[in-house]
Amino acid sequence: MNIAIDGPAGAGKSTVAQRVAASLQFVYVDTGAMYRALAWAVIHNSVDVLDQKAVSALLQNAQIELKRMQDGQHVFWNGEDITHHIRTQEVSNYASVVASYPDVRNRMLTLQREMAHQGNVVMDGRDIGTHVLPDARVKIFLTASIEERARRRYGDLIAKGETPDLELLQKEIAERDQRDKERKSAPLRKAEDAVLLDTTSMSLDEVVINILALCR
Repeated sequence: MNIAIDGPAGAGKSTVAQRVAASLQFVYVDTGAMYRALAWAVIHNSVDVLDQKAVSALLQNAQIELKRMQDGQHVFWNGEDITHHIRTQEVSNYASVVASYPDVRNRMLTLQREMAHQGNVVMDGRDIGTHVLPDARVKIFLTASIEERARRRYGDLIAKGETPDLELLQKEIAERDQRDKERKSAPLRKAEDAVLLDTTSMSLDEVVINILALCR
């Protein structure tokens, strides 16, 4: 059984998907972390993020692994644990850019489908229900207002000891929404058979309970 959870940046997909997967004892596949891993590698290797061929070549020669550890899911790039390096705002912005490249998305699509075929999974991203797993048994489209998504992101960054600018976060999230919706390869959109959940005024527990009810 495959469960697809899609939605824009900051809608809480990863946190919700992890909770749902844990409740159902399914494997959680964080596709966003895979693009973030590539974005981190672009920065780490001083690759021009606007050079599509160079970015694609970097991915083709790499191994991305998602491993479940005692403290949650860890992300590995060529065997190196980069879990704690991929949640910065810089990586987020780069991830949105590299995710717009067709060659990158095609390679990621292969990797993601291979993971889904191995068993019951909860997978979250931008195009899971529409493109990666169009036959998923349950499809959810999570969203929230830009202001709420920026507020949540602001809280996350403050908790990490960073000093973000709330207005700048709102601007960056709006720009990322636009890029995700307008990209030529598998743009962000709600699948026709997906259930829409606006989480602006919902707690995390309420969102998880709603999705578990749909799954059961």
